[in-house]
Amino acid sequence: MERDVRLRTYENEKLTLSRYATRSDKTKGRKFDEPPCAMRTDFQRDRDRIIYCKAFARLKNKTQVFFSPEGDHYVTRLTHTLDVAQISRSIARALALNEDLAEAIALGHDLGHTPFGHSGERILDKLSPEGFRHNEQSVRVVEVLEKDGRGLNLTYEVRDGILNHKKSLTPCTLEGKCVNIADRIAYINHDLNDAIRAGVLKAEDVPRDIVGVLGSTSRERINTAVTSVWRNSCDKPCVEMESEVEEASEALRAFMFERVYRTKYAMGEEEKAERMLSEMYYYFAKHPEEMPAVYLNIADKCGADRAVCDYISSMTDRYAVYMFNNIFVPRGWTFFDELN
Repeated sequence: MERDVRLRTYENEKLTLSRYATRSDKTKGRKFDEPPCAMRTDFQRDRDRIIYCKAFARLKNKTQVFFSPEGDHYVTRLTHTLDVAQISRSIARALALNEDLAEAIALGHDLGHTPFGHSGERILDKLSPEGFRHNEQSVRVVEVLEKDGRGLNLTYEVRDGILNHKKSLTPCTLEGKCVNIADRIAYINHDLNDAIRAGVLKAEDVPRDIVGVLGSTSRERINTAVTSVWRNSCDKPCVEMESEVEEASEALRAFMFERVYRTKYAMGEEEKAERMLSEMYYYFAKHPEEMPAVYLNIADKCGADRAVCDYISSMTDRYAVYMFNNIFVPRGWTFFDELN
């Protein structure tokens, strides 16, 4: 009886999905073969494995744009990830693509992000001789670092979508392209909301020609983008916005870089973050034995630089500050014994 659940999903996909969709029973599979689940497809299992992994839990304490903002409603790396997952599913549903695959990719796309957002990524990229890119690190998380070095053994399609979620890259499935475009839709809109909430911008600062195309609220802009993708890509082997909406979205992105991402408000703490992460990088490169066992094993196999990048990129903002203080800030003396 249980076996019928997975088979029923396969049959439903045959009946309802677009000819361009990635069907669950046609996956290229995992690096290491596993018996199939009686209830879930492989893409559904991948989604669940990501949700319950340690790296996913840490996203709640990682910066999106503003470092450790004072307030409960600013976007974190976790809320960004959930936003991308929701938009990815909306696009996939509209285009009759595989929602489970799109959701799994979306939930895993930022697992390798550093503390302190893209500032942390730039810092590690500068420090490491191999360079550092968060999309590649996200794949490394699911392939190597999770489960004490065993990895999550995800399907090829999910790993490919995670690796290629950046705008400059091309995933092999349309579901991966859903995440690629949903990531941009999500971060531009919620980062704009955060900038307005923080007083960095006013809503009326957004150029009127952009507002005229996309709308004046986050709800309107996201709806415009998703609807545009549906109109332009329905029953086609693509996931793309109409040219007018794409151009307005790129103009909004350029506006955000000029007025938010590269200003003192977003980068004002980057110098401190660079000093902190640099000091820890050199410290652990010199003392790899002080890292947790899983990273010490990586140092033995792949070298200290690789292990240090893995360790530091795994840290949350709070843990990075704690670790820096623990290593470099002197502890206060207590005089209780002398006074008695």
